[in-house]
Amino acid sequence: MNENKVTMVIAGLGGRGHDIYGQYALEHPDEVEIAAIADPRPDRLELARREWNIPPERCFTSAEEMFALPQLADAAVIATQDRQHVAHAGAALKAGYHLLLEKPVAVDIEGCLEVLRLARQYRRHVVVCHVLRYSPFYTTLKRIITEGRIGEVVTIQAMEQVGYWHHAHSYVRGNWRRADESSPMILAKCCHDMDVLLWLSGRRAQRVSSYGSNYLFRADKAPEGAAERCLDCPVRADCPYDAVRYYLESDRTSVRAGRVHWPINVLDPNPTEETIARALREGPYGRCVFHCDNDVVDHQVVNIDLDNGATINFTMSAFTERCYRTIKVMGTRGCVEGNMDLAHLTLHDFFGHTEEIDLNITDGSMAGHGGGDAVMVKQFVDLLHSGRDDEMQSSIEHSIESHLVALLAENSRLDEGRSLPVEL
Repeated sequence: MNENKVTMVIAGLGGRGHDIYGQYALEHPDEVEIAAIADPRPDRLELARREWNIPPERCFTSAEEMFALPQLADAAVIATQDRQHVAHAGAALKAGYHLLLEKPVAVDIEGCLEVLRLARQYRRHVVVCHVLRYSPFYTTLKRIITEGRIGEVVTIQAMEQVGYWHHAHSYVRGNWRRADESSPMILAKCCHDMDVLLWLSGRRAQRVSSYGSNYLFRADKAPEGAAERCLDCPVRADCPYDAVRYYLESDRTSVRAGRVHWPINVLDPNPTEETIARALREGPYGRCVFHCDNDVVDHQVVNIDLDNGATINFTMSAFTERCYRTIKVMGTRGCVEGNMDLAHLTLHDFFGHTEEIDLNITDGSMAGHGGGDAVMVKQFVDLLHSGRDDEMQSSIEHSIESHLVALLAENSRLDEGRSLPVEL
């Protein structure tokens, strides 16, 4: 390994592979160098090749092709689709790479355990991208709990407010709309939350129950006269999910307003009014949200009984204006609550004292997940230099329980909310 920088290959050039990990390399050329890339989409591959100055012979149309070659770098970023993670992680580990692996590790517990087995067999580091653990918001919250400032944790209430537009983009029209093609919503979107909530509690999950459904985004909820595509729809002016307004016309969110990054660049990697209009006419993101083939939930609640009698309650909902997380941790001597979007925590003890805690999160390309993205990549780079995986907060070993809890929550939801034991 280069003494001063880590070399990486990236499999999957979407919103995470390109926009987060590739961007980190651009902003920190003294730390990270991208050695090779793989993606089945020629336009994405060419865009990244030019941006990162990758030789054409190091650009591959499949991760399988890239990992079949002798090892090209120190580490591999696996940012492909959910159901490809186990195969791509396995190929990379066998080729000798350390891994920065996007969540979920797998869509079933058997896949998670297979990645863990291979990591141990080939003695490679596998860090799962549970980025919330690295954000100042949650690390500060963890410190408050660990210091005993609210006593013993008895109850945690948390909510992930997905945002109506984000849900429509990713989970109705987008790649994560169907559990059989990606994974259930509670795993695809919320295994972040299962992970960080268990981490904050410091306990093991004992039982799980869950309820939820796809309440709105289905054909029987369509407005009268709604067309198959928003461009053709006579009632779109009264629809908050109108793709034409959001991607093409809005003075706040559209390409016309100068927006060219996520989620606009998902429709076309070189967004212009012309390319976005064509994508709305021909691609999946121009479809009516009531006439898609989606089946994942748009709201879900999860209840977790911990091994000491404490409890966690988590709610995910599509029906919010913004995308953010809120949390309240209630202990025997006080409580702390916060809003991740506002980067603010309020601590109340039971002696009448209140402390307001403002966390400065720098805006910018690496401010995602409350600043956790940048911290996680930096720690991964440091890990590869030091070899000490106790420095990472989201190793593959740490991720198994949260994935199991998420999968059991989905099983409970499908079984009318039956309480299920967590058995590792």
